[in-house]
Amino acid sequence: MDRLFAMQIFTRIVDSGSFTQAAKELNISRASATSMLKQLEKSLGVRLLHRTTRRVNPTVDGRFYYQRCRNILEQVSETEELLSQVAAMPRGPLRVDLPNSFSRLEVIPRLPEFCASYPDVELLLSAGDRVINLVEESVDCAIRIGTLTETPSNISRPLTPLRQVTCASPLYLNRFGLPQRFSDLERHQCVEYRSTSSGEVEPLEFLLDGQLQQQTLPALISVSNGDSYVAACEAGMGIIQIPEYHIRRQLEAGTLVEILPDIRPPSLPLSVLYSHHSHMKPALRVFIDWMVKHF
Repeated sequence: MDRLFAMQIFTRIVDSGSFTQAAKELNISRASATSMLKQLEKSLGVRLLHRTTRRVNPTVDGRFYYQRCRNILEQVSETEELLSQVAAMPRGPLRVDLPNSFSRLEVIPRLPEFCASYPDVELLLSAGDRVINLVEESVDCAIRIGTLTETPSNISRPLTPLRQVTCASPLYLNRFGLPQRFSDLERHQCVEYRSTSSGEVEPLEFLLDGQLQQQTLPALISVSNGDSYVAACEAGMGIIQIPEYHIRRQLEAGTLVEILPDIRPPSLPLSVLYSHHSHMKPALRVFIDWMVKHF
């Protein structure tokens, strides 16, 4: 016999004064309620209820047992509610993979706020630009820049797209001149960026009258890392296109200069990615909400 369930049946019978109503409230048959009550009385060795044709009333022992049952059931309910709240609290390790520069320049400077709000969450960050399998590498979520390849095992949530700029160093512009229009790029050179995922060279892109135009320029150097890309540009080796957040300090300091601001490249998608098969634990949920708030 399920003693707690028997207590529930007994207290419902006393509250409603009816086996039929108690059974209906607990979604069981009247026969089951009657059988369970008989088992309870037999196990206790006392009679709990007076049964009449119109009403069911507790005996003296039944009234005493009713009060104790109510106290016990209320304590069980309160304990279960408390445990549910504890289970819903963000806590434990959270593994997040981020692009290297975005992690260093945008996310980590804001993390003290997140850690203060959720002190029981242990953040385990990895930074890199390679494509990873979230399940195989036990990563809870990943932040990705650029167009995502559709994967049925993953769920993506879009964030605010990243504005891109075209820029060059004063050293480079003193040598090659400041391009005023798209056609002026024919006499310029770039720092070549090669994708770490595809290995392909990414051309310069511009939005002219709402239309995407690509431009391939000669290059003296090819890189596949964001920091090297910026460093080569600062050294005067060519034009680059990069998310504005990455070179905000250089633009403010004047070590890099935005060029062709009227035909900026298209913004880059920014997304948070997590596995379709993963359990949305509270720590992951609040981190995604935090990312949406800031980005």
